[in-house]
Order: sequence, then structure tokens, then C-alpha cells
Amino acid sequence: MERVEVQNGVGTAPAGVPAGVLARVFLRSLVLQASFNRRGMQNLGFAYAMWPALQVLYPDRAARTRAAARHLAFFNTHPYLASAILGGVIFHEERVARGEESPDVVENFKRALQGPFAAVGDSFFWLSLRPSAGILAALLSPWIGLWAVALFLVLYNVPHVAFRLVLFVDGYRRGDRVVERVARAALPKWGARLRGVSAACGGAAAVVAAFLITGPGLPVEGEPWLAVSCAASALVFLASWALLARGGTLLAAGLAIGLGLVLALLGAGW
Repeated sequence: MERVEVQNGVGTAPAGVPAGVLARVFLRSLVLQASFNRRGMQNLGFAYAMWPALQVLYPDRAARTRAAARHLAFFNTHPYLASAILGGVIFHEERVARGEESPDVVENFKRALQGPFAAVGDSFFWLSLRPSAGILAALLSPWIGLWAVALFLVLYNVPHVAFRLVLFVDGYRRGDRVVERVARAALPKWGARLRGVSAACGGAAAVVAAFLITGPGLPVEGEPWLAVSCAASALVFLASWALLARGGTLLAAGLAIGLGLVLALLGAGW
């Protein structure tokens, strides 16, 4: 590996972090919150994830210790968007190790992004993607049984793991410009759409649940129950979706559930 002389008194450091080490950092980022604590929040997990890269960038033990201490400062953001910050921090740490930037750049980078990324990540992943995946899996559970659990895990985990990987690579390659990647993803817009889907599916799920309680039980192929419940679910989904633009998510969800229960009760004697 090519080595360059560092001008800040820490000896020599590699020109870049090898791909294998980057992979280790990313895998460690998946357990960022395993050492969550009240004092530093995610600081221990962040330092743990960064350690393989710091070992490469700072061969000198004293310099490596100082670098690790920087990452033991308070840190707290959404764990999925933390990968973007990790990638960006490695981008800057390479330049700090070569004497091209001050360590203050790394600290300022982390402080500037952790708050906004926390808000964006909470809104999209916790309040939008997870409920949508859960309610869709629950809606299909009468037909697919326990496979609904696997469906939920796929619908939720595949998008967020892929997103974390893309942000980590982009952060490492582009540094501060990773913010552009997050902005282009338009997570607030997609979050609003997913919350709309959740509201509409809530009404459809109410139909299925009410039919299961008042009807003949699980659907049997060829029985009118199946056609009635599917038609009622589709009607409620479309009605609640139409209400979203005017009434908002909560009103649409409430009306959808109410309409679903009414339709289910009316069709119970089919």
C-alpha cells in the first residue's frame, strides 16, 4: 500500500483506507446502539465502528489514541443515517492523518449533521416505513399466515440496509457532499406517502379483521366471503386514499377504519 509522509508529527499513514477495512467499519455500524449510554449516547458505538479505520490511518499509537478520543465525545443521530456520517468522518480523517485538515473539521462535521439527520431518519424510518411494512404484513396475514413475519422483515430491512450502505459509500467518497445525496432521496416526501398508505391500509385491515370476527372465518377459495371482503377492502382503501389530500392522515385513517367496520358488519350476513 502506498504510504505518504504526514506533516503533523504523527509519522506515516496510508494514502487511503482499504476496502476490506471500510467493510469492517460498515458492519460495525450495524451495532451502533449496542453500547448506548445516557452520557454520550452513541459515542461508544461510533468509536467502536471507527476503530479499524483509525488503526490504519494512525500507525503511531499516541496519534491513534488522540483520534479515538475525538470520537468519544457526545454523538447521537438516527442509527441508519449515521452511516453517512461515518463515511464522511473517514473521508476527513484521511486528510487529518495527512496533515491536510485540522481535527476540528471532523468534530464540526459530526456536530453539524447529527441533529438534522436524526430528525429526518426518525420521521421516515420510525414513523413511516416501519408502520407501513407492519400494517401491510398484518393485512395479508389471513392469507399468508406466519409468512407475514418474513414479509415484514423483508419490507423493512432490505430498504434500510441498502440505504445505509449507499450513504456510507457516498459519505466516504464525497465527504460533506453526502448531504446532497440525503437531500436527493427526499425522505420527508416519501415518508408522507408511506404514512398515507398506512392510513389507507388501516381501513382495509379493519374490513378483514371484522369479517374474520363476524364472518365464517378464514377465506375459502370459491366462497362469496372472499369476493366481498376483497371488494370492501379495496373500496375502503380508495376512499381513505382520496381523503388524505383534504383531511390529512389521522382523519383519513379514522374514517377508513370506521367505514371498514360498517362495511364488514353489513356484509357479515352474506
